[in-house]
Amino acid sequence: MENMGLNFGFWKGKNVFITGHTGFKGGWLSTWLKKHGANVLGYSLQPPTNPNLFEAANIKEGIDSIIADVRDLENLKSVILSRKPEIIIHMAAQAIVRYSYNNPVETLTTNIVGTLNVLESVRDNDFVRAIVIVTSDKCYENKEWVWGYRETDSLGGYDPYSASKSCSELIAFCYYNSFFNPSDYGKDHHIAIATARAGNVIGGGDWAIDRLIPDCIKALSKNDVIVMRHPNASRPWQFVLEPLYGYLELAQKLYNDGPIYGGAWNFGPDDSNIKPVKWIVEQIIKLWGTPASWKTFGNNQPHETSYLKLDCSKAKSQLNWYPRWNLKESLEKTIEWYKAYYNGEDVLKIMMEQIEKYEKNNSKEGG
Repeated sequence: MENMGLNFGFWKGKNVFITGHTGFKGGWLSTWLKKHGANVLGYSLQPPTNPNLFEAANIKEGIDSIIADVRDLENLKSVILSRKPEIIIHMAAQAIVRYSYNNPVETLTTNIVGTLNVLESVRDNDFVRAIVIVTSDKCYENKEWVWGYRETDSLGGYDPYSASKSCSELIAFCYYNSFFNPSDYGKDHHIAIATARAGNVIGGGDWAIDRLIPDCIKALSKNDVIVMRHPNASRPWQFVLEPLYGYLELAQKLYNDGPIYGGAWNFGPDDSNIKPVKWIVEQIIKLWGTPASWKTFGNNQPHETSYLKLDCSKAKSQLNWYPRWNLKESLEKTIEWYKAYYNGEDVLKIMMEQIEKYEKNNSKEGG
């Protein structure tokens, strides 16, 4: 395996199908791919919040956007067959742990059946070359270890969201072996599949419910008190471009080199970016620049993990992928975006500037 990093020229003219393009990560990914000349086809439900990144940054401009449900197999198959994408990055999901407790059926069907439908939709075609199924670090059976989980560790899922992501991994592995087996690559099929697992992602344009950064921004923008559920819980924080770079690099490798890059991959931050929730909130208040206070919820909260981190040795050694921005810079870039939004500035311009800087950082460091 050659560790050559991401070649942005590769994406020019490529037909890329993104599920979940109206979401936070999907919006950033669509913007990044448009920048490099990819033909982006998005397939997703309407943005789940108001405000949202999709509208704030006019993500729809310059892409082919289809508003539809990944649980609708026949429609999904029809779209994929008619548009003939070469690369699929499946990101559509119900991604909130607390929401999954109140809406387990929606969470499980969206995340499990959605993944199943994407894979089933390409089983009999000859144009897709690479598929990246995005899951989560919460797919692991969390034992509150102080060391990072590796791709070979057991899957699990205490809550409906976590269980749905481990099931997505199992479905991807099932199709990988049953229908897109590496031993048959180049003979019976030309599809290479991988799954990608990332930690807590931050960045401008996330307004999801029950997420720390959006909760802080909503409170600060209204001069309200910030409310925390688990102030002492430690999380692995990373800027949104970090895992997206990994997804793009992985998709490029799958397309060029096939199933040698298949299987599961972790994309998480370095240990220095693992900080308690309380520390994050205090840093955000400082960066926002106006006085603010915080408080905690009562003790009767649904179970959430206290500690979870990923071992990314595989991505570092085989993809030459490394986290580039430390937590301080990640938070600065995140607050820069939100301040621009609430000041009525062009947030797409901010995104493009941040993407450009991130690319330069990777180029200088050889990634």
